[in-house]
Amino acid sequence: MTLLAAEHLSRRFGGVTALRDVSFAVAAGEVVALIGPNGAGKSTCFNLLSGQLRPSGGRIRLDGRDITGLDPPSICRRGVGRSFQITATFASMTVRENVQLALLAHHRQIWRFWRPAAAAFRAEAQALLAELGMDAEADRAAAVLAYGDLKRLELAVALAGAPRLLLMDEPTAGMAPGERGALMALIRRLAGERGLGVLFTEHDMDAVFGTADRILVLARGALIAAGRPEEIRADAEVQRVYLGVEG
Repeated sequence: MTLLAAEHLSRRFGGVTALRDVSFAVAAGEVVALIGPNGAGKSTCFNLLSGQLRPSGGRIRLDGRDITGLDPPSICRRGVGRSFQITATFASMTVRENVQLALLAHHRQIWRFWRPAAAAFRAEAQALLAELGMDAEADRAAAVLAYGDLKRLELAVALAGAPRLLLMDEPTAGMAPGERGALMALIRRLAGERGLGVLFTEHDMDAVFGTADRILVLARGALIAAGRPEEIRADAEVQRVYLGVEG
């Protein structure tokens, strides 16, 4: 079932075209990687999908409904979550409190968190942490977490919004090789168990080819290839433009 459909997306900044006529789809339960050299248009594409930017042309559909040009909160409420390359958690709060705050925001009850007894959604937060293997860390301050655990906490915060589509911007950036594999395996499992569509950018090709069901390749703002990992690896244009050349 098609969850996300990007149709002929374009974005211009003055006389510069950052994204041109890009079309692709992501299905429920599918993990799709969006790769390409720096400056290829990956961040622009993500910013269009999440509402940070409005497209100069084209449409974006979620579950068949047009979400083109909606602002980020509206898109989030329709089921699109996003995690960023730089972690965004509250260091002074505990792990559980970070997730509770995200749950309160999702349920539009953020004002409740500042009551003396911040017990709202405590059980739900604990269950979500358990699903990600972090229940033992629940009472620790986010400030003292190892970097890999901090990335998992950010994932828990994103999942607290009950997304159907998750956009992940370089999820393994700054992680050790072993941590990268564990995080990508977790994302793969969550996509299958929750029927969650995942679109992620990543420079680590082991993470890309070891996780993605399909890979999209951007270069100079245009989609130059799309297919299964083995098809992308064998694509002569992709090899020429990107694979084996970090940029």
